[in-house]
This record gives sequence, structure tokens and C-alpha cells, in this order.
Amino acid sequence: MENQRNLRNPNLTGDNNQEIFHFSHPQHPLWQVDLPYLFTCTGCKEYGAGRRFRCRTCDFDLHEFCALASPSLHGHPSHEQHQLVFFIKPGGFGRSRCDICSKSTKGYAFCCTLCNFEMHPCCAKLERDMDFPIHPHKLTLLPLCALCRRKRFGRLYRCATCEYQLHALCAKDMVNGLYAHGIKAPEKPSLFAVAARVASQALIGLVGAIIEGIGEGIGEGLVGGIVKTREGGVRGRHGNASE
Repeated sequence: MENQRNLRNPNLTGDNNQEIFHFSHPQHPLWQVDLPYLFTCTGCKEYGAGRRFRCRTCDFDLHEFCALASPSLHGHPSHEQHQLVFFIKPGGFGRSRCDICSKSTKGYAFCCTLCNFEMHPCCAKLERDMDFPIHPHKLTLLPLCALCRRKRFGRLYRCATCEYQLHALCAKDMVNGLYAHGIKAPEKPSLFAVAARVASQALIGLVGAIIEGIGEGIGEGLVGGIVKTREGGVRGRHGNASE
């Protein structure tokens, strides 16, 4: 792991803790605001909406749970066996993924220094048993599939009463403010989709070049034929005149 920061709680000032001075943005204070618009958190690089800490001078936003993140978590229900440490950016050579929602961790994350477990600050807000506005029963977060008993990509909330299921990835939108404000996060194209689009564009360009080349060849052939025909006609007229 790298980029670990010996964090202290942000310096809270003003009435009702509306202003903070955060280590990640020391040049300006951050103000707590509630705006019903989509934003990307500068800390964890994840989407959010609603309540946030925002710089009034420049385009800088932090989720509340990112701005006020604890330096470490002890006995977190998703990883009770080890302490989790707050990192500015997970280290390592491979691509880091959150063990809760399975999305990439590109910024702030809670990481275990003894094993490879890590999770977004938003996912750290997902409790083992939670009530969600989309379902009448309490849902339980499961690390294993109840059917095959194997871990899948990301974790799953399951209702013990009616077998209702909810991906942890989807549950995040009820923590980061997107669901409450009726916002759906923009879908980023997969690497496969990007590669397919590039390959398609390259193929179209190649076919276009071939067609253009064929067209130029045909055009040159037609022009050459016309010139030859004209030259033949001129010779014929000159020959008749000499006779």
C-alpha cells in the first residue's frame, strides 16, 4: 500500500460545522452544502448528489463520508478480523477493486494492511443489516451466494422474509444521495465496448480507403479510355484529310 496519510479529523469551524479545512484542499475552506445535482467526489472519484463539502472558490467536492472519514476502522462488519486504514489512493501494481461493490478503487479507500481487502468510503457506510426505501423488509448483506455458497463479484443484500435481493453496488446509490434525488449515474463504457468501437471505426476506415482506391482506379481508367478514344478519333480525321 502507498499514499497512506496520518489523518486527523478535519478542523471544524463555524455554526453547525458548516465549514471545514481539509488536508486534501488546504488552500481553501470547504463548505457543507446540499445541492440536488450529480457530482464526482474529488476524493474517492465516485458519483454523489445532495449533501457534500464544496469549495466556493474552485471546482472541488467531497462526499460527507469522505471529508469526515475516520483514519481507521476497527471491527467493521464487512471485515471484522482486521483493522482497516484510510488511504488516499490504494497502492500496488494491479487494478484495485472494492470488495463490497466490485468497482475499481481510484481514490480514497479503506484498506487492510494484512490482506488484500479494501472498500470505498461509501461502501463502508453500508451496514450488515439495513432498511432501504425500495423494500419494506430489512435486508442483510451477504458475502456468499445463498445458493451456490461462493463469493461473486460484489456483495448482495438479501431479504430473509421474501428472498428479495439487492446488489451492494445498487445499494450505494441510496447512501451517496443519487436515489434520493432521482439521479442515475452515467454508465461508463467497458474496455471491451471501447475496443469494439475502435476496431469498428478502423474497419470502416479501411473499407472506405479501399473503396476510395477502387473508385480512383476506375476513374483513372475511364479518363484514360476517353483520352484514347479522342486521340483515335483525331488520328482518323487527319488520315481522311490526307487522303
